[in-house]
Amino acid sequence: MRIKRLVGAAVGTTLLLFTAVPTASAAGTTVAPTRSAAHDALDRTALRGTLDAFHEAGMYGAYSAVREGRDGWKGASGLADVDTGRKVTPNMRHRIGSISKTFTAVAILQQVEKGRIKLDAPVTRYVPDLFPGADRQRGDAITVRMLLNHTSHLGDYVLGAFPSLAQNSTASLDEHRFRTIRPQELVRLGLAAPATGSPGAQPGSYSNTNYVVAGLILEKVTGQKAATYLTRNVIDRAGLHHTAFPRTPYIKGPHAKMYESFYGLIDPPRDYSVYDMSWAYTAGALTSTMDDLNRFYAKLLTGKLIGRASLAEMQRTVPVNVGPGVAIDYGLGIYTLEIPGCGTFWGHDGGVFGAGTISLTRADGRRQLSLGFTLMKYQRLNEEGTELEPSPIDEALNVHVGTALCDAPGTDAGTESKPSSKSSKPSGSSGSVGESGSSAGAAGGERVLPDGLVGVDLSTGGQVVSPAAPVPN
Repeated sequence: MRIKRLVGAAVGTTLLLFTAVPTASAAGTTVAPTRSAAHDALDRTALRGTLDAFHEAGMYGAYSAVREGRDGWKGASGLADVDTGRKVTPNMRHRIGSISKTFTAVAILQQVEKGRIKLDAPVTRYVPDLFPGADRQRGDAITVRMLLNHTSHLGDYVLGAFPSLAQNSTASLDEHRFRTIRPQELVRLGLAAPATGSPGAQPGSYSNTNYVVAGLILEKVTGQKAATYLTRNVIDRAGLHHTAFPRTPYIKGPHAKMYESFYGLIDPPRDYSVYDMSWAYTAGALTSTMDDLNRFYAKLLTGKLIGRASLAEMQRTVPVNVGPGVAIDYGLGIYTLEIPGCGTFWGHDGGVFGAGTISLTRADGRRQLSLGFTLMKYQRLNEEGTELEPSPIDEALNVHVGTALCDAPGTDAGTESKPSSKSSKPSGSSGSVGESGSSAGAAGGERVLPDGLVGVDLSTGGQVVSPAAPVPN
């Protein structure tokens, strides 16, 4: 079977864009969002039902934390271990992937406030050794801001770090499970990958290499390991008690197993919860809980981690390509979504092998959702091996996110949600999780789930490859 554009064709963690998503009950029927009690800001019955429906659709396990002002809800559904039947719980720790980028951007902006870093200075002012020889001119043209908003056009290192992925083989995932890889080597692999454009050109192109360089700049100007600085000045300052850079391949504290399918290449899906995350570094190595993520973004958006001027810089967005024909509005380590009837949301999502996470917070910091789940790249190829077929898991995921963020009265069911004014519908794309702008929700509800690589999934990187044929594991 011929497989085209498998790597980079879609991600397990999907950017959710939708309008008036109907609420699904645990039994799978569609009901309108309602309040469970007059004094409650959140409909706990609907949230519980849609999370259960997410599991029933095929997701192994999921945990969710939703907040509206002082009213909060937490839930979990499914299994933490499919072999033993151990169940997930709401406070489990989870690999949050590229949500780590927001933490790294905050740390850089703190150093900007101290005058140690200038956003529009060339990166070679701080880390000249990362750009030797012929790459020096390229480094001179890339600024710190370009790293953080993905307009540097540095290639992604992931396929270089896991070369079998380019041949539709997942052998590299197991071969390198306990490998420690230095961040300087990740940068070298990124520089060796094809550039995606000229530094500063828009739209940008999502690349994990950017945030590895940012982490090394942070180390240079602070004289500390990036993990040490981030822990003391971002994680501790935000009051997060269950967020950390893992020091070993093992997750400390209660956690679920994390299963990777890689679009059916790994069948049955395999657990990758034990993994040396040095390959993700400051681009995506953090573990956290859903409560901690909500607390972090609330503190960030209300000016408690960086000043208002720095937050304004963070929220200056540019279009960034995250897949063929798909762009999102990306700031400095954070992106924005406009959801009609619900408001403007900021956040990030992320994926590593086996673990997906979404964290979105309304601009005023009051309405929040953080959702973690434990089966990645669950979509399957069609019979021709050219496209990824829509999965019922995608629909259920969308419904839960819609219920969590948009169950307030007044949501405009007739307005199509858009990722941004700069986003575009893919031309001739595969429709892996529903074409942009297509009607997919029940009872007339619509949602937009962009095709292509959202850009936050570390486990495939930002490159699209077209191998001639699959290679066995």
